Amino acid sequence: MNPIVQASSQYADADVIVHARLERVDMQMLDKLVEGMGHLGIVTTTNKALGEVMIQTTKYCWPDLKMAIEKMPFEIEFI
Repeated sequence: MNPIVQASSQYADADVIVHARLERVDMQMLDKLVEGMGHLGIVTTTNKALGEVMIQTTKYCWPDLKMAIEKMPFEIEFI
């Protein structure tokens, strides 16, 4: 079997998408802080008016990212 195909199928179920809500004024800060952590996740605004975002990560990175987000200087609600 091709090792590239085997490796990609091994991680096929690793993607995680987390939806969250926070104050609009904190959305850019969340994005910058997560971006600064490098490989843990990517934040995308899904509804600016409601303060809703989507966080793309993996099931392997999510525990560390969640812990970091919960310690950030603003309230965030996972929905």
